[in-house]
Amino acid sequence: MTQRKTQIVVVGGGAGGLELVRKLGARYGRKRHDIILIDRNLTHIWKPLLHEVAAGSLDANLDEVGYGGHAVRWGYRFFNGTIESIDRAARTITTAPLIDERGDEIIGRHSIRYDYLVLAIGGISNDFGVPGVREHAMFLEDRPQADRFRQKLLNACLRTNHAHQTGDAQARVRVSIVGGGATGVELAAELYNAAKALRHYGLEVFDETKLEVSLIEAGPRILPALDEALAATAKLELERLGVRVLDSTQVTALEDRRVRIGDGTSIDADLIVWAAGVKGAEEIKTMSDLELTRGNQIVVRPTLQSKADDRIYALGDCASCLLPGRERPIPPRAQSAHQMASLVFTNLVRAQEGKPLRDFVYQDHGSLVSLSRFSTVGSLMGNLIGGRMFVQGWIARTVYTSLYRMHLIAIHGWWRGTGLILIGHVNQIVRPKLKLH
Repeated sequence: MTQRKTQIVVVGGGAGGLELVRKLGARYGRKRHDIILIDRNLTHIWKPLLHEVAAGSLDANLDEVGYGGHAVRWGYRFFNGTIESIDRAARTITTAPLIDERGDEIIGRHSIRYDYLVLAIGGISNDFGVPGVREHAMFLEDRPQADRFRQKLLNACLRTNHAHQTGDAQARVRVSIVGGGATGVELAAELYNAAKALRHYGLEVFDETKLEVSLIEAGPRILPALDEALAATAKLELERLGVRVLDSTQVTALEDRRVRIGDGTSIDADLIVWAAGVKGAEEIKTMSDLELTRGNQIVVRPTLQSKADDRIYALGDCASCLLPGRERPIPPRAQSAHQMASLVFTNLVRAQEGKPLRDFVYQDHGSLVSLSRFSTVGSLMGNLIGGRMFVQGWIARTVYTSLYRMHLIAIHGWWRGTGLILIGHVNQIVRPKLKLH
């Protein structure tokens, strides 16, 4: 009689999930294990690059990873789908029917068993109950959303370019970005980088002077994760580019092409991007009976097991991990997902060997924010030497670039990841500077 394989199901192919299945596939292969990755998309792109995709500065086709080919290479299976429910008693998950753009069913509702389940489904932008956000704002949570923003941005630039050619010297592309964290700040700078190059792509009279960007932050300053002096440096750099930075400004409602703010005034905008905060997806509430926070994140123990079930783990933005002695849960950042993936891998191995599981130890390696090619600022070595090392300029830019290189090594392994890094240097020379279609 053939022995049933141990089945480990990972839902979500973001940075943490993809790194995890690579390690599991490399460790176990297919002989006695069945490692399955489930994701609603067919390809992966590193989320911190989405602002460049949105601005048109990066062709995602050159940087994305196809799950199918990656699965063959690393010994796991890929299933294209979206998780719908979890049956903890039966140890099965159900995926929703896969529907094409015409509404036709490609794959019906599917049941998949698991011995261990890892939820790495990420998060969504937190609208904080502000009216009109879902109806009038765009988000940068995945590649389809970034592609949609890029197309709308290009359309707006083409209209403005035509308006100037036909005599309207006041025409502008107005973009409002709500949220002064890394995503909002990096997008604001990247828009100016893209605008500078548009005249070389057929928009003869369009440049950065035809762009009006407002960055709106409810808190007292942008980039609260950074030191106050570095945040001030970033604000100054943005304002030099032409960004209107509005801190201590509460958004009360979004309307069609308009942002209402707390003092009763409004900001006109052709495009509105919401980048304020992270929470778990709404569907998590009906997916299972796992314990959740008010923000729909799965509550996990220090081992990253869910509080309700030892065989279910969660990592990344969908997980809420409050470690002993800390006042706040682990922040939803790329480095958190990377470190969590490493621990979940270790604990899955130890659980199968009957060994005690290890607790998560978060190492804050600092924060870096790229202001496109103009500047980079940040802090490094958050917990390592009793303080922070503040960096900016070309040193910070070099370290920022190295984070993506580390990501490539994490998902492709050392040899292939290093090879892709070398290819990337060539691509930086020969690739188009803008992705306009």
